[in-house]
Formats: sequence, structure tokens, C-alpha cells
Amino acid sequence: MNTKRYILTSLIVWLVYDLLNFILHGMILSGAYQEHASIFRPNMQNMMWIIYLANLFFAFAFVFIFTKGYENKGLAEGFRYGIYISWLTWLPASLIEYAMYPYPFSLIVYMFIGGVITFILLGVLTAALYKPATS
Repeated sequence: MNTKRYILTSLIVWLVYDLLNFILHGMILSGAYQEHASIFRPNMQNMMWIIYLANLFFAFAFVFIFTKGYENKGLAEGFRYGIYISWLTWLPASLIEYAMYPYPFSLIVYMFIGGVITFILLGVLTAALYKPATS
């Protein structure tokens, strides 16, 4: 593993992930979330640091798993990786959200599609940035 490239890629993925989450959840879907504001914590803004920390852990794990299966197949490898990880995470998470919260199914579909697109972009970014250590 190229440790320097791994750390740098993870930090960039973390920043881009937070940005994409803000665009998806903070801008695009914010109106839909406002309709269900009563189910959120009243002090949720004070807890955002936990979300940023969780996203940091995610970014390092996301890139780490990529490095373990790295095949040097370019951006297409990252595209496929983003799809695979979204199947592992977004598909079950979306169904669980639908079962737990009073969100309309259409919002769940938008969250799922947005999540898949986000992970594809992160996968492509990871493939573009990460290169293994040369022997």
C-alpha cells in the first residue's frame, strides 16, 4: 500500500463526501426533510461534528477497501467500486430508513439514487487519486 497516497486520497474523499452530502441532503432534499422536521433532534446542528467524524471514518475505510482490491484498471474500476459499495450500504440503509421513519417512499428513492451517484463519484475520485507504491 502507498501510505502517503492512501492518507491523501482518504482526506480528499472525506472532503468531497461532505460536500456531496451537503448538496444532496442540505440543498436538494432539504425541502423534503423539512416536512419531517419533527422526527429530528432539536439540537441536531450541535451534533454535526459526529456526522463529520463518521464521514471521516467512512472515507478512510472506503479508500482502504479500494486499495485491497486495486487492479489498476483506471476510472472504470472506481465506477464499479462505487456501485458495489452503494449496494452494500445504500440499498439496505434506504430500506431500513423506509421501515423506521415516516418518510415517503419517493424520498427514500431520491436518497438511494443520490447515494449511489455519490459513491460512484467517490469511487472514480479514489481510482483517479490512488496509486500503489512502486516496487
